[in-house]
Amino acid sequence: MLLRLYRLSDKLGIVMMKTSAAAMQWLADGVGVVVAITGRGTGGILSFVMQILSLILSGVLALVKAIGRLLSFVWHGIQVILGFVLRRTGRTVRAGGSAIGSSAGAAMARRAARDEIDVTLKEDPLAVQNRRLSYMVILLGIVAVGAVLWATNPSLSSGGVPVASGNNDTNPFFTNPDTTPDATNQAADTSGLPPVIPTATPIPDALRPRGSLAYTVRERGQTDIWAINVGSTTPIRLTNDVADERDPEWNLDGTRLAYTSRQDGNWELYVYDVATQAASRVTFDLAFQANPTWSPDSFFLAYENYQGENLDIFAVPIDGSSPPRAITTHPAPDFSPSWSPSGREIAFVSWREGNQDIYVINLDDLSITNITNTPLVNEDTPAWSPDGRRIAYTALEQGIETVFVQSFIDLSQLPDVIAVGRTPTWSPDGSSLSYVVDSIDGSRTLLTAVTFGEGGIPTQVIGLPFGATAPTWSGQLLPPQLVNSGGLPLGVTEPLYVEATDNQADGLYRLLPLGNVQTENPLLSDAVNDSFREMRQRVLDATGDDFFAQLDDAFWTLDNRPEPGEARRNWHMTGRAFSIARNRILGFPPQIEIVRETIGVDTYWRVYLRVDENSQSGQLGEPLRQLPWDFLAATEGGDVEAFNQGGRLRSEVPSGYYVDLTQLVTDYEWLRQPAGTDWRANERSRNYWLFVKNENLTWCGAMLEIYLPTQIAGFNCEAGQ
Repeated sequence: MLLRLYRLSDKLGIVMMKTSAAAMQWLADGVGVVVAITGRGTGGILSFVMQILSLILSGVLALVKAIGRLLSFVWHGIQVILGFVLRRTGRTVRAGGSAIGSSAGAAMARRAARDEIDVTLKEDPLAVQNRRLSYMVILLGIVAVGAVLWATNPSLSSGGVPVASGNNDTNPFFTNPDTTPDATNQAADTSGLPPVIPTATPIPDALRPRGSLAYTVRERGQTDIWAINVGSTTPIRLTNDVADERDPEWNLDGTRLAYTSRQDGNWELYVYDVATQAASRVTFDLAFQANPTWSPDSFFLAYENYQGENLDIFAVPIDGSSPPRAITTHPAPDFSPSWSPSGREIAFVSWREGNQDIYVINLDDLSITNITNTPLVNEDTPAWSPDGRRIAYTALEQGIETVFVQSFIDLSQLPDVIAVGRTPTWSPDGSSLSYVVDSIDGSRTLLTAVTFGEGGIPTQVIGLPFGATAPTWSGQLLPPQLVNSGGLPLGVTEPLYVEATDNQADGLYRLLPLGNVQTENPLLSDAVNDSFREMRQRVLDATGDDFFAQLDDAFWTLDNRPEPGEARRNWHMTGRAFSIARNRILGFPPQIEIVRETIGVDTYWRVYLRVDENSQSGQLGEPLRQLPWDFLAATEGGDVEAFNQGGRLRSEVPSGYYVDLTQLVTDYEWLRQPAGTDWRANERSRNYWLFVKNENLTWCGAMLEIYLPTQIAGFNCEAGQ
């Protein structure tokens, strides 16, 4: 019974101690609230806290004293009881006439008493553990109160470690371009509460160089230049002429942006001053100029220039103090220049050795070095690293656009494979690369960055419209006044076309005539005919040729039987397809040139329409940079390899000006089709002539727009195939 009494008193003490610890924890959690509500300074709060602590500690001491008195009383009672027991035991032994003497009996009684006392006073190990835990809880409570008092000390915001604010000029990654410092401070002052300290999101390694990125976006049939601060999600449009602006490149200090435009009629070079938001024209020539690159001192621009029916690299001072100077003069096209950080080399792309390689010309002695030298791979868009030791570029790797980096110091080293993407640009410190990559479904393009040399994970900067390209990275943020302006509006105010449909009583679309188009059935569905009509006019304006006035195919009736290699479910039957005249690849020179493009495992074709040189003076089209595919070589000249491959590349890039017909058609949402897998042997499956506007419809879905289900029962469309 005595042991139970002792344990009960011990547990009572533990309960009181834990209650005290809980009270102190409640006090620690409430200090911040008290500060916010009462507005009292740290001294007042400290006094208040100390009063509470004094009361709690006084209660604890009183409790300990009470427990001590209780234990003293219990101990005194135990002594009295044991004395009585010992005396009673001694008398009983003597009265019984035992053989054991009185002295022996007394000794045994004393040993028994000591044993009982030892058993009674031996502490329970669980009680010892609980007591130690209680002491620890009390100590932690005191530490927590001290930590709260230290954290709420207002002197810390004015000295020692600086406190983050909503307008941190030293951290431009988190600067809000839409909020001025005055507005931020006013919001904090009028709230009546202390400002909230934001928690900074960790910056991805690839974006730590910060600065800004400019790039090109195509909308409504024309291209503009956009820019965005690295870390922001709000891009702004820098140019918005109804003509194209493209090929942006920042100068070294990020104060000026060179680009290409035909806003004054033909393609020229311009320089955009970021501070004044004004552009000035640099070149004045009827010839084609594009792809400018800055010298390190920002005094010269190197660029590609088409003169004498040849594309070469030129350089010109931006102040016009001297005329342009030719850097290369080879008869093969030289293009896509990139000026080295040392100022003594220019990298560029050329076909001078039969395929598209990257070369470097030394401006001191005009010696030229092929730095890629890959006969079976075509490289493009070189970009120097800031230290001049490497060159990044784009090449096709198994049909996929891929970014590589080649050492310029040791050309024997194999290039590093960086990521899937195209048109790379280096961060100003050389630690990261930015590039664009198209989404798998072709719905958008991602502006992306990745650290160089560390195996980093690509980081998305921002999602862009499909086909965006040519990023260029500056170490400077865009001026706040430029960002706050929101950029320029879209210069093209009207949509490229509006489909005006008029369904029949049965809900089906009608088949409407195209108007003065030569083909067997010049009809298209009412769902797509307006876009075709506007596209036809656009091509006429861009080339001076009513190219779509003659087609090989438009609408097919249900009894039209496909040729071998053509699908039975042919899109011409839906009224949503047309085929350009195939024989346009004939002639000297041909009216159209076909460039082969491998995308993944599929073969596609890009169609370029030649501009009549007599009808323009550099305003229409631009020179070709790719070698076209020669289909006729498969059946002419006895070339066995060309026969097996369905043709071969031409031996040289054709001269003259061309319009990218595939791009213009795509602007109006008509899509080119991949070649069949047997295109090398079956000319009917090459499909370079075929364009379809399916608008995400299946073939059966498109057929049911113009036919009743009973009319196409033979095509098994009942199952929704």
